Formats: sequence, C-alpha cells, structure tokens
Amino acid sequence: MRKIISLFQRNYTGDRKVRNEVVPGAEWVIAGEGIATRKYDGTCCLVRNGKLFRRYDLKGGKVPPANFEPAQEVDTVTGRVPGWIPVGDGPEDRWHREAFNGEADGTWELCGPKVQGNPEGFPTHRLVRHGEHQLPDVPRSYESLRKYLLDATIEGVVWHHPDGRMVKIKRKDFPPI
Repeated sequence: MRKIISLFQRNYTGDRKVRNEVVPGAEWVIAGEGIATRKYDGTCCLVRNGKLFRRYDLKGGKVPPANFEPAQEVDTVTGRVPGWIPVGDGPEDRWHREAFNGEADGTWELCGPKVQGNPEGFPTHRLVRHGEHQLPDVPRSYESLRKYLLDATIEGVVWHHPDGRMVKIKRKDFPPI
C-alpha cells in the first residue's frame, strides 16, 4: 500500500498545518467523486495470503531489515520508504499477534490499548478493515471539512475512488478555528 496523498497542501516551512489549496491529484474529492470513510488512529497492517505484515517506515540512509518489502519508491520530501515486514514472534509484534484472527487479505488498522495511546478507546487489540466505515455526510470544502473534523471525535477521513485512488485528511492537519 502506497502512502495516501493529503487533500490539502501542507505548510512544510511553518506550522505543518494544511491550507486551503488542493494537492494535485486530489481534485476528484472536491468534485464529489469517491466514497468517504473513517480513518482510524492506529498502525497500518497488511494481510496477504493469510499472513500478517506490519508497516515499517525505512528512514533515509538506513539499511532495511532482510525481510523488508518496499511499498513505493523513496519519498522525495522525507527520504523515507514505507513498506512491510512480516509479523514475527518477538515482543515488538505482541499486539499484532493478539489482534490477528485470520482476517481476509487487505489492509487493516491495528488499534487497541497499547497502540498510539489508544485514542480510539478499544478495550482490546483489534484489526479494523480500511474503508469499512463509510461517512456519507462528510463535507468536501476546506472550511466545512475543517469545522466537521475539529468538532468530530475521529482521526480523519479517507476517500476511496472507484479506480483505486485514495486521498486522506486528518483532524490534526487543520489549524484551530
């Protein structure tokens, strides 16, 4: 799974918040295309052929682990390469193993008490399928989306286009009102 582009341009040299300028390639969201889904705050996972993989962010200049699978080329802004490594038997994968119940192939979000401070409030570790929870009434303009997310209790929104493209925006991306 490639990194998903943001809906709005980010101020990389300032507060790192977004501004009311659409990222090239995300115009289809503003045009009303695609389905909005809830973005969960956890860590990304992949199930492929019944095997669980966890997201691994290879930082620029580092040597990848032997079992690292890149998901895309080097990010020209950050120098990082997002990818996958198989979930193993070590303590770093404990929560992944606890949550995995033979889920279907696809991408998932690991959420739970020991993941990202558990902002979702799950009592146990679980995998949530990406795109599972649709948000039919999400606005698409900068100001209305900003208000919607700043008032919401969700991490953000991911739009899924029928051709496979995706675009995201998170509540924390916006400057306060």
